[in-house]
Amino acid sequence: MARVIFTPHLRRHIGMTDAEAPGRTVRDVLEAVFMEHDQVRGYVLDEQNAVRKHVTIFIGAERIKDRTHLSDPVPENGEIYVLQALSGG
Repeated sequence: MARVIFTPHLRRHIGMTDAEAPGRTVRDVLEAVFMEHDQVRGYVLDEQNAVRKHVTIFIGAERIKDRTHLSDPVPENGEIYVLQALSGG
């Protein structure tokens, strides 16, 4: 099972801590989390089910490549980090 880790900033908005979920791809794992915690979906994905512009997802230390279909593979006991990207100047 993969572990999904949310940044403290996102945790304040979604009302949950880290999660564990099965899946072979980022999409599989996140969909399993969303089934249990549907309020998280709107913070992570946009209306087309792609990663929101100001959200970044890593598998371990590597940023995912597929922000649209979330097809990046997740290792058996991988860690997915969901971060809200900061912008401004």
